[in-house]
Amino acid sequence: MKNIVLFDLDGTLTDSSEGILNSVRYMLEKKGLEIPDEATLHSFIGPPLTDTLMQLYGVSESEAQAAVEIYREYYGEEGIKQLSVYSGIEELLAELSTDYCLAVATSKPEVFAEQVIENTGLAKYFTGIFGADLAGERSKKADVIAHALNQLDKAPTVMIGDRKFDILGAKANHLQSIGVLYGFGDRQELAEAGADKIVENVAELPAVIKDLL
Repeated sequence: MKNIVLFDLDGTLTDSSEGILNSVRYMLEKKGLEIPDEATLHSFIGPPLTDTLMQLYGVSESEAQAAVEIYREYYGEEGIKQLSVYSGIEELLAELSTDYCLAVATSKPEVFAEQVIENTGLAKYFTGIFGADLAGERSKKADVIAHALNQLDKAPTVMIGDRKFDILGAKANHLQSIGVLYGFGDRQELAEAGADKIVENVAELPAVIKDLL
């Protein structure tokens, strides 16, 4: 039985900022909400959209969910194609897939995550793609990771991600975690969340994974 490596998607495997931020702008314009500065816009990347909307705009959960449906209108047609795979990721996955069971655990809706992995040609490396459900009942990263673990063989597992949500989700499921600095988070955020290891780039990951597993 192979040990398991769980990957976040946005900011870890793919640079999806263009598609996500264009979808957020579309959503905010449609809802008549003010479009914030770039730094605040980037806070939409990572956590569930409903949480960010309620925090930034003070809307109710039902209003936030309605806004997310508008976001998905654009994302499902255009935003999903506006991304690129980080340099070195495919080579990393090819290397790791011989020794480990690889899977994706993302707060992105599972149906979109599956499309992204298929469209980027990375599907052959993964045993499973696990994400949020469209109803919003499984949106927190901790819940997505738990869902993934329930579907995979029981084996030592490490979670890799670029935001605190990945690290905290791993901790909630008693997993070790690796934070990556080439995505959308920073060292302080990942360290404060309690990442077991933090790497600067893709090339560092194989050795760190081997050290933890």
